[in-house]
Amino acid sequence: MTAFERLAPRDPSCPLLFLCDHAAAALPEDYGTLGLDPALFRTHIAYDIGAAWVTRALAGRFGAGAILGRWSRLLIDLNRGEDDPTLVMKLSDGSIIPGNRDAGPEEVARRLRDYYRPYHAAVTAELDRIGPRAAIVSIHSFTPVWRGRARPWEVGVLWDTDRRLAGPLMARLSQHAFLYGDNEPYSGALENDCLNRHGTRRGLPHVLIEIRQDLIATETMAEDFARRLSFALAAALGDMERLR
Repeated sequence: MTAFERLAPRDPSCPLLFLCDHAAAALPEDYGTLGLDPALFRTHIAYDIGAAWVTRALAGRFGAGAILGRWSRLLIDLNRGEDDPTLVMKLSDGSIIPGNRDAGPEEVARRLRDYYRPYHAAVTAELDRIGPRAAIVSIHSFTPVWRGRARPWEVGVLWDTDRRLAGPLMARLSQHAFLYGDNEPYSGALENDCLNRHGTRRGLPHVLIEIRQDLIATETMAEDFARRLSFALAAALGDMERLR
């Protein structure tokens, strides 16, 4: 089984590519559960809850292609650089990960070869197919409460140095009555992450959208949220094109 899921574009001329790095909670069979209680794979430490549903729904509404990670972030984090110390997490939200605790350079190299690099190669191939008009939208989700504090934002718009898409999107989210965070609840300045690699380095407009998990906790909720979000995103893309 491949390291990623590719959704072919319904409209091959669509310049959008949707990404979902943390789409799945599954693990390859030979990794078992990495020594964890299986119940933890239904929680946010294993994947971004609801993000895959939103990604598929948005790709369908825009006729765009999408690349989604097939395996849990606990195996290897597709949204980290190859030299990032959190690439293979040994501890996540208070849970020691036994199957990662003793993962040395040889095991990390194996996961890079088998799971990480094929995903990024697929993203590169899709962007090469689209060409210089490509724009990247990466979908993630965040927990409603972190360390006892409620997070008020419905949507977080993450960006680093390129505001071409993030700026218009935040303006349109405001018009569509979304409560959004500008680089909240996380910063978009993560060197060598997925969008730095495929967006910044290629000079392509890009944005990472974080959605609060309680708003997309079921497929129906996620599809409805994607429908609402699609209006703001479509308007922002139009704004960006007019400013090019």
